[in-house]
Amino acid sequence: MACAVSIVPRAEKDLARIYAYINAATSDAAYAWYVGPVEQMFTLKNSPLRNPSTPEDPKYRHLLYGKKPDVYRVIYRVIESTKLVEILTIRHGARVPFKQEAM
Repeated sequence: MACAVSIVPRAEKDLARIYAYINAATSDAAYAWYVGPVEQMFTLKNSPLRNPSTPEDPKYRHLLYGKKPDVYRVIYRVIESTKLVEILTIRHGARVPFKQEAM
């Protein structure tokens, strides 16, 4: 199923925070790492159901990126009726589980 990928404002803010936190503006290595999860998000357009459901809510899925201890969770939902993948939030794996109402 080919889908469009949309990044909601909350996820855009998450990306901006990660970019600043890893100092990607001044480090080529940090910038190269930062590009990785962004590229992975857009591969969801071809196979959005390949990742497991989140433990918090089975209607959401998560894509894991990185290696321990720096694993990030890209939490998204697939809207099959409109063939849309919505990236909802990007969180460090060590953070507490997300809450749906906060989205």
